Amino acid sequence: MNTIRDIARFDQPLTLDSGAVLPHIDVAYETYGELNAEADNAVLVLHGLTGTQHAMGTSPETGRPGWWDAAIGPGKAIDTDRYFVVSPNALGSYGGSTSAASPDPETNLPYGSRFPIVTIGDSVESHARLADKLGITRFHSIIGGCFGGFQAMEWMARHPDMVGSSVVISATPRTSAHN
Repeated sequence: MNTIRDIARFDQPLTLDSGAVLPHIDVAYETYGELNAEADNAVLVLHGLTGTQHAMGTSPETGRPGWWDAAIGPGKAIDTDRYFVVSPNALGSYGGSTSAASPDPETNLPYGSRFPIVTIGDSVESHARLADKLGITRFHSIIGGCFGGFQAMEWMARHPDMVGSSVVISATPRTSAHN
């Protein structure tokens, strides 16, 4: 099975839902398996709030298994012999995507507290750019739990033509202070 760990750099600005603009963005990601000739076997798996792009196998950095290692891999529920699994890191999260730890191009120092507020939708837009770069026009399925589930719902709202099916785990379309 082919596993790729990479960071995609996008030099075109990303206007965030807040109106702030990031002049360029990085999206850290891992892929597992192979994209078929029709590019119709891609499955997007989206991490929880405290996760990263490392979804399966042993991390070379930490020596720990991926957050969905029990579910992703050859012969598992998300079978990498059948599907091309894409696991991106959320915008603003630790793990390599553009975040408060990234250098601000104006100062070349980390953004820190100057990093703009990002939304679930902003992450979806960064991941849509990654999908385009990988040659994916429609995902067979988009799967996410908790924070990833919110992103899966946002994919259905913003890019319904790119979603074949969706698995939303432990997420709702609305939350309250009681959550």
